[in-house]
Amino acid sequence: MSEPLPNIIPRPALAEPAEGGFRLDAATPLDAAPGLTEVAAWLRGTLGPATGCHLPAGPGGIRLQVDETLATEEYELVIDDTGIDLRGGSDSGVFYGTQTLRQLLPPATLRRARLSDGPWTVPAGRIRDAPRFGWRGVMLDVARHFMPVADVLRLIDLIAFHKLNVLHLHLTDDQGWRLDVPGRPRLTSVGAWRSSTMLGSRQHERYDDRPHGGFYSGDDLREIVAYAAERHITVVPEVDMPGHMQAAIAAYPELGNGWSGPVRTSWGISPHVLNLGPEALDFCRAVLDHLCDLFPGELIGIGGDECPADEWRDSPAALARIQAEGLAGPERLQSWFTARMAEHLARRGRRVFGWDEILAGGAPAGAVIAAWRGPGPAAHAVRAGHSVVSCPDMSVYLDYRQSDDPGEPTPVGTLLTLADIYAFDPVPPGLTEAEAEAEAEAEAEAEAEAEAEAAAGLVLGGQANLWTEHMESARRVDYQAFPRLCAFAETVWSPPGRDFTDFSARLPLHLERLDALGVNYRPETGPRPWDSRPDAPGNPRTLKDRLSELREMTADLEREPA
Repeated sequence: MSEPLPNIIPRPALAEPAEGGFRLDAATPLDAAPGLTEVAAWLRGTLGPATGCHLPAGPGGIRLQVDETLATEEYELVIDDTGIDLRGGSDSGVFYGTQTLRQLLPPATLRRARLSDGPWTVPAGRIRDAPRFGWRGVMLDVARHFMPVADVLRLIDLIAFHKLNVLHLHLTDDQGWRLDVPGRPRLTSVGAWRSSTMLGSRQHERYDDRPHGGFYSGDDLREIVAYAAERHITVVPEVDMPGHMQAAIAAYPELGNGWSGPVRTSWGISPHVLNLGPEALDFCRAVLDHLCDLFPGELIGIGGDECPADEWRDSPAALARIQAEGLAGPERLQSWFTARMAEHLARRGRRVFGWDEILAGGAPAGAVIAAWRGPGPAAHAVRAGHSVVSCPDMSVYLDYRQSDDPGEPTPVGTLLTLADIYAFDPVPPGLTEAEAEAEAEAEAEAEAEAEAEAAAGLVLGGQANLWTEHMESARRVDYQAFPRLCAFAETVWSPPGRDFTDFSARLPLHLERLDALGVNYRPETGPRPWDSRPDAPGNPRTLKDRLSELREMTADLEREPA
C-alpha cells in the first residue's frame, strides 16, 4: 500500500513519479549522517508504532544526508526499489522531507498503534521541494481560553505535519494572564482566573457563570519550546502591552491608572491600560527579561494593538510621563513606550515583534510587523523598511465563520471559506508593481525592479491566527483550523500559480490523514448537529462593513509618511 507521489499537502515544487517503489519492513535500516540524529530519532518514533518498522541503524534502506548545495529548508527525496535517499540543505530540510515521506504512506501509518501488517510500499519517484516563505506561522491565543500543555504539543505536531515553522503564542490579554513571572505571584493567583466567560458575541451579553483559567510554569514553557524545536518550529511569545493588560492590572492595580477590579469576563477591548510610570516600565522590562530567559528566538512579541489612550488623559502618572518626555499628547505615549521596550530588548540581543498599530508614530528600527488590518498596513510597513508577517483578518483569521450555514458554531467575522483561505497571498496586492512603477517614473527602471524585489522580500511570510474567544477546547480549535489550515500551509509553502481545483482533488485523501491523526476537522459537507453552539450566538459581518471598519481603523496610519 502506498500513495501517489503528487498527493501531498502542501504541494511540492517538483514531483516526478516513476515505476515501482520501496518496501518498508521491520528489517529496513536507517542510515543518518552526523548531525541528523534528532531527525532520525523522531522518524523512528513516528513511523515505528503504526508500521512495526522501527528502522534500526545501518547502511541502506532509508538514507538521510545534509547537502549544503541545497537551500536551508530545501530537500530532495529520491525513491526506487533499492531504497530511499533524502537530502536536505540542513536538518530542517531533511525534517520536511520526512514529513513528505509520511504522506507517501497510507493514512493508517499516522496512527499511534499498529492496525495492519502492511506491506508498506513507498512509491518510486523524485521530489524536489523548498518553501516559498521563511515565516509560515500559526498564532494561538491561550489567553481567552487556556489550552493545557498536552493540547499545545498536539497542535505543534499538526502544524509541523503541514511544514509550518512558527508558533506565535499569545500568552496574555484582558481575559487572562498565562505565564508565571518570578516575583509577581498575583499574576497567576489572580490574573490567570476569571469568574465567568462570555458565551458568543458580546452584544448578546450571555455568560456561563463558570470560573475559567490556567497558566504555564517556566518548565511548561521550556517544554513547549523544546518540543517545537525538535520539530523545527520557533515559538514566538507575546505579552500584549501597554493595552490588553486588564488581567495584570487586576493583579497589581498600581500598574494602572486608578482603576481596580477583576479580570475581564467579556470580550472586546478593555479601557484599562498601563500607566507607563516608573513601576509599570520596570514591570514590563522584568516580564520581557523573563521571556528572553524562556524563549531563545530573536523575536519577542509585545503586542501593541488596540490600546485606547482615554485613561492617559486624566492619569497623573501618564501626564507626568508626557511632560517629562516632551510628548505632544497621550496619543504619542504608546510609540514612546514601544521604543523603550525595543531598546531594552536590543540590550538582550532581541527584536520587537508587534501588531501593525505600532507603526503609528514610527515603529522602532528592526521591528517586525504583524500586519492584521488588511494589506494597507503591510505595504506601509514594507515601504518604511520593516519586515512584515502578513496576517490580514479577512484572509487568515480562523475564528471567522466558514459558511453561512446556521449550524456553524458562533459565526463571527466575515465569511472565510476554504477557497478564500487558499486565495491568500502574503505579498500585499500591487506592492511590487506599485514600487516598480514609482521608481520607473524616476527613469530608473532596472533599479526599480530591484527595489520592488527587495520590498517584496521584506514580507517574511504569512500567519494564520487562532483567536479563541469562541474556541473553548482543543476540539473546537480543530474544527475552526482544519482543513483551512491545510489550505493556508500551501499558500506559504508552495510556489505561486496554485490551483484550488487541484488542491480540492488532493484534499479527500488528506482528510483521511487527519482522521488518522485524530483531528476534529470541519467536514466538507458542513457542520454536524453537534458542532453548533445555540448557547453561544455569533455576529456575522459583511465584507462591506468590515472593509469600512478597516479604512477607519487605519486612516491615521495612511496619513503618516512611510
